[in-house]
Amino acid sequence: MKIKSVRGTHDLLPESVALWQKIEAEARGVFQLYGYEEVRTPILERSELFARSIGAESDIVQKEMYTFSDSKGNTICLRPEGTAPVVRAYLEHGLDHDGLIHKLYYIGPMFRHERPQKGRYRQFHQVGVEVLGSDHPALEAEVIEMLERFLHKLGVKGLRLLLNSVGCAKCRPAYVKVLQEELNKRQDELCPQCQRRSTTNPLRVLDCKVPACQPVIDELPSILDYLCDNCRQHLEKLRSYLDLQEISYEVTPRLVRGLDYYVGTTFEMVSSELGPTQNAVVGGGRYDGLSELLGGPPGKGFGFALGIERLVVLLEDTLDSRRPRPDVFLAYLDEGALKESFGLAQELRHQGVFAYIDFQERSLKAQMRLANRLGSRFTCIIGEDEIQSGQFPLKRMEDGHQVTLDREAIASYVIEDGVTTS
Repeated sequence: MKIKSVRGTHDLLPESVALWQKIEAEARGVFQLYGYEEVRTPILERSELFARSIGAESDIVQKEMYTFSDSKGNTICLRPEGTAPVVRAYLEHGLDHDGLIHKLYYIGPMFRHERPQKGRYRQFHQVGVEVLGSDHPALEAEVIEMLERFLHKLGVKGLRLLLNSVGCAKCRPAYVKVLQEELNKRQDELCPQCQRRSTTNPLRVLDCKVPACQPVIDELPSILDYLCDNCRQHLEKLRSYLDLQEISYEVTPRLVRGLDYYVGTTFEMVSSELGPTQNAVVGGGRYDGLSELLGGPPGKGFGFALGIERLVVLLEDTLDSRRPRPDVFLAYLDEGALKESFGLAQELRHQGVFAYIDFQERSLKAQMRLANRLGSRFTCIIGEDEIQSGQFPLKRMEDGHQVTLDREAIASYVIEDGVTTS
């Protein structure tokens, strides 16, 4: 019996990797224009990191994390999200001491034991941005504008920006109390999970996607009516900066994030192409108390995470994911010609030309068929006569035009004829 990949994971074959590399390259290019630097944290983290940040009673910690004990009895997990590790690294290495705003981004895999579905896997990949050291609403607007620029460069269309505030430690408790009272009155109308959450974490009821719960959720009080002056003014200032940049948004009072460390601003970008429930492509917000939860001093933080798999679903029909075409296919007639091809290929590659050799010892006719299949721009047939004369025939496959060149002239001719693969 063949061994297959673990359920909820997937292999990325070359034709898929090309699309992923395009997404990652665009992210790096855009983020660097705004002063962001890449950070890479371990896949393995102490489970306590997420128990403190996400919440020990959260579904992620209780049901979805891949957790194990090492030989010394430490409880270790595969990271389920990227923000807490970045803040942990920020504190551990003293970046909070220099008084600067730190703009960081990451690209990498996360792990959650969820039910696999379209665009959702147990090993999934995120592009994330974290800006630490400021709570200015203009900075939040800049992050959202940067995100829109990145998605625009990729050609993503039809996304809606949803915006809300979940309040702060000063104003949110009053709202949670009212919310809990209303939920207690309507327990019989809620799904089992929402019945439990109405006691343990009432805000998470607002995030429920079960159809039967939606009429109840639609009639619950709005958190916007309970915001303190600071939270209300912060949201209004953010909206004014978004308006200044002509960024469209929808204020959505029922919007909450699935992680407990969020305060104040929260946002999502959703797409109807992903279905009515799991339709979020990007989610983010403010997490000013996270530093303290992890043992650090009070700190300000804002960021987002974007699911690459979900983005691929939106882009797979629009981005060119074809493999690179060889610039020159070197076809050889015998063992001596193969050695000559081997040396010539090395010279061409040193000059930035994608040279391809088939090592299957096929006939010349079979090699030419392979050159066509690979979409090679040129072919060069090498035999004893070409080696003795030092003159090599170079055929342009598109129109059959052929020239004979000195060995040293091949690379420059290919480069001048068109853009090479590299």
